[in-house]
Amino acid sequence: MLRKFRVILEPNELGGYTVTVPLLPGCISEGDTREEALANIREAIELYIESLQADGEPIPSEEATEEAVIEVPV
Repeated sequence: MLRKFRVILEPNELGGYTVTVPLLPGCISEGDTREEALANIREAIELYIESLQADGEPIPSEEATEEAVIEVPV
């Protein structure tokens, strides 16, 4: 089953990128390039989900949250 997760990709001060998954606490990865960071977070998400399944825990979904991304002009 294909799942989609919102990720936050942030450039690091010393180069490279850090990626987090707000819906999956502690799911974080890094990479030297955007592409590498995104590939690494895909793997981290897969491992996170495998761990949840092994523990019999439900897998969170973006659709189940009421969180919305809203832009606020300042």
